[in-house]
Amino acid sequence: MEVKEGKKVFHGVAIGKIQFFHKKENLVVRRKVEDTDAEIARFEAAKAKAVLQLQGLYQKALKEVGEVNAQIFDVHSMMLEDLDYNDSIHNLINGQHVNAEYAVATTGDNFAKMFADMEDEYFKARSVDVKDISERVVTILSGNDTDIDISGEPVIIVAEDLAPSETVQMDKSKLLGFVTRLGSSNSHTAILARTMGIPALIGVEIQEAWNGKTAVIDGYEGKIVIEPTEEVLREYEARLKADKEKKELLLTLKGKENVTLSGQKINLYANIGNVSDLASVLQNDAGGIGLFRSEFLYLEKTDFPTEEEQFAVYRQVAETMAGKKVIIRTLDIGADKQVDYFNLGKEENPAMGYRAIRICLKQPDIFKTQLRALFRASNYGNIAIMYPMIISVEEVREIKRIVNEVKEELKAAGLAFGEVEQGIMIETPAAAVMSDVLAKEVDFFSIGTNDLTQYTLAIDRQNAKLDDFYNPHHEAILRLIETVVKNAHEAGIWVGICGELGADTELTGRFLKMGMDELSVSPGSVLSVRKAIRETE
Repeated sequence: MEVKEGKKVFHGVAIGKIQFFHKKENLVVRRKVEDTDAEIARFEAAKAKAVLQLQGLYQKALKEVGEVNAQIFDVHSMMLEDLDYNDSIHNLINGQHVNAEYAVATTGDNFAKMFADMEDEYFKARSVDVKDISERVVTILSGNDTDIDISGEPVIIVAEDLAPSETVQMDKSKLLGFVTRLGSSNSHTAILARTMGIPALIGVEIQEAWNGKTAVIDGYEGKIVIEPTEEVLREYEARLKADKEKKELLLTLKGKENVTLSGQKINLYANIGNVSDLASVLQNDAGGIGLFRSEFLYLEKTDFPTEEEQFAVYRQVAETMAGKKVIIRTLDIGADKQVDYFNLGKEENPAMGYRAIRICLKQPDIFKTQLRALFRASNYGNIAIMYPMIISVEEVREIKRIVNEVKEELKAAGLAFGEVEQGIMIETPAAAVMSDVLAKEVDFFSIGTNDLTQYTLAIDRQNAKLDDFYNPHHEAILRLIETVVKNAHEAGIWVGICGELGADTELTGRFLKMGMDELSVSPGSVLSVRKAIRETE
């Protein structure tokens, strides 16, 4: 029996045979070509096929892991169309008379190195994306098969690393879990594993000799056990059975109240990133939508979405939820969510840069289009609006001024709208510290614990080197949250959490003790959080 430790990505247990996954190496040889036009045509045809493949992966991911997680494949498609990237490939073919495979591989290496050498972590991460799209095109040019074949019985995949595209391509009915040597707990692949509910580990010293051997992924302790003894295997089989029974037990909580043993009630809502997530919200019996990420409307377009396009989506969500509260966050573009047509430009520190409400206030025409669509849709259901990245009272008052303009315009046009609660996200230390004053200006607070944590701790949560320092349970974070709840209640408004801490059942009891009014979590976490609430005194 051999035991190796790693970083846990998703809890749970997986038992099965190991299948070692090797990325197919594309041996790129430089060849001289005479007909450069024909070679450019080969590249363009391969690029077109790559775009089609990415569109297929997007649709597959959309069904399996939702819009937010599928967006990586849209990003890859946009990168393939990047003018600088394409110009470099064309120039190499025309100027040096080289084959398309060599031109793409060379350009990919050069661009990947350029991104990797940047100081900003967001742009560093793009290095992996450039490599991924370049390898895809070279693979097509070389005629290699890129599918990951999992034949026969379900297996545990072990690999050096897995790209998001490779993870999505796998047959989920045959995938028990995966283990990699590389990767970050905040990588796209790790997020996909959590979304799909697959036990996974990263940072493991893997060995090819494991191929074909029986193993156990222990996603609770963060380890993989290779060729476990009969006794150890029986222990994990019992734990696997208990996990299955626990999931079945959770289903019995559908239709039950979110109430503690002492009678304290709390609203339990769901976070979603697209209309396609609505089925999961209803399936998991969420009481409403606590965070609807409206930026997907902008990320999937090549130009600004119109008022009518937005109105149709917001109305559909409101009507589907049939009177249950739907809290829609205004666009949160910027930082790690870049859109070419916004022309945001390069920033040294995009996480703290021109993003979210700052774009809306600087470009009010974009903001007013979204607000008009939101207020019109409010006539068809229980819509509330919340504004991200707030740091001051002045911002809130400017938002209210613009909102009043929008309401007057709608009235003048004879367009109906309903009563709309308006709140702000508390995701900056400034907003938390000023929450006593801000509470007098709005109807509710929603605490975005992901950004609040990284800004308070001064830690980039996308930086894998800082995983050991990133502590969302840090007492400073919990004290800020408690202060926000206290200030909200003193001003007579309600407060919720829509960040990842909302689903952390280790903290459910503490949040209830603080008097939290609402928790909004991923649809798949609703029933487990309900269980934690109902078991709390």
